[in-house]
Amino acid sequence: MQSGGDFSNGFHGDHHRELELEDKQVPGLSSFGRAKRRSHAGARDPRGGLANVLRVSDQLGEQKSLETSESPPPPCTDFDVAYFHSYAHVGIHEEMIKDRARTETYREAIMQHQSLIQGKVVVDVGCGTGILSIFCAQAGAKRVYAVDASDIAVQAKEVVKANGLSDKVIVLHGRVEDVEIDEEVDVIISEWMGYMLLYESMLGSVITARDRWLKPGGLILPSHATLYMAPVSHPDRYSHSIDFWRNVYGIDMSAMMQLAKQCAFEEPSVESISGENVLTWPEVVKHIDCKTIKIQELDSVTARYKFNSMMRAPMHGFAFWFDVEFSRPASSPAKNTSETSIASGSSSISPSVEVNQKKRTNPSDALVLSTSPESPPTHWQQTIVYFYDPIDVEQDQVIEGSVTLSQSKENRRFMNIHLEYSSAGRSFVKESVMR
Repeated sequence: MQSGGDFSNGFHGDHHRELELEDKQVPGLSSFGRAKRRSHAGARDPRGGLANVLRVSDQLGEQKSLETSESPPPPCTDFDVAYFHSYAHVGIHEEMIKDRARTETYREAIMQHQSLIQGKVVVDVGCGTGILSIFCAQAGAKRVYAVDASDIAVQAKEVVKANGLSDKVIVLHGRVEDVEIDEEVDVIISEWMGYMLLYESMLGSVITARDRWLKPGGLILPSHATLYMAPVSHPDRYSHSIDFWRNVYGIDMSAMMQLAKQCAFEEPSVESISGENVLTWPEVVKHIDCKTIKIQELDSVTARYKFNSMMRAPMHGFAFWFDVEFSRPASSPAKNTSETSIASGSSSISPSVEVNQKKRTNPSDALVLSTSPESPPTHWQQTIVYFYDPIDVEQDQVIEGSVTLSQSKENRRFMNIHLEYSSAGRSFVKESVMR
């Protein structure tokens, strides 16, 4: 995802509120912020038609018709067009490729599963510049279909050609929902994760590719994903954005503080925190098995949580992060090897890791890419939902409630966040939209 300002995330919006249930709602004010967004896969001609919808049989010189009972693909909306267009900019791809934890873990996963890729057919969903497709070709894939609806697909085709792989990597410029591939595939690979895992709703395209083309028992990389949350204390952040207004060059500007809270904390913030900011062990919000999850499950995700604070501190909000796991199908046991697997971090808060990747002692352990606060930094960072005012918590104090993440009706790539939380007899609600 492309980064924006220091602490802001999302476009202008007024769909956010935080209220203490025993008191009145905090007055809402609209705020502006620079969006931090990523996108992948599928472009539509602004004049109304889907650009470059391709049949693989046409590219391969075949004229084979595809009989299918599939329902029509979802329409490509104006929001989708804007989403795909944002991925035509080279900067967003540079940022992702330079994320070594991300890119090197994907390459390691491909090589770790080489026995399941060599001589096989692969689909890369949202291929971007084509780097993962090329990794798969280098691992011996028989054929790779690199699908992307953004205009970056034009450059991807040139990159493939420059590396002498045009006979193996076929770049398809179009949505996964619209392009045609006239054969089943053995492997699906995709870097589909958005901020807070589910922002952007790209996982739906991976599910579509799976249901259209993946052979029974086929491989999906990554295979699993888990979203976590935990309460956090971040006094430096609060001081930087709010307390600053108490004394500005000797002038009392505390009248600005309420507006500052609205502007700073109305929308989720994508930023990096450390394990020292986290008050408790994390709870799982959603675990995803990419082989079995249904698109309908992504419409809304609800989880209840109960935390016990490990320390006395002001609680400023909740942090969210995720792990993805690269494991082989259960029917394909890992082959014996003396090589050590490499992962980019742990799947929960654990002793700090100081290198880009960490080695696991058991070679059969699945590879994990983590965006936790104590894992090597990634471009995803962590997502923080801040309160307008902190809550003082004592050691062992219980913090409990529920969180619901749902696709916005305005734009399915946006995410509505509904948080209910209570502690020490006080109950609160925070609503926000990640745009």
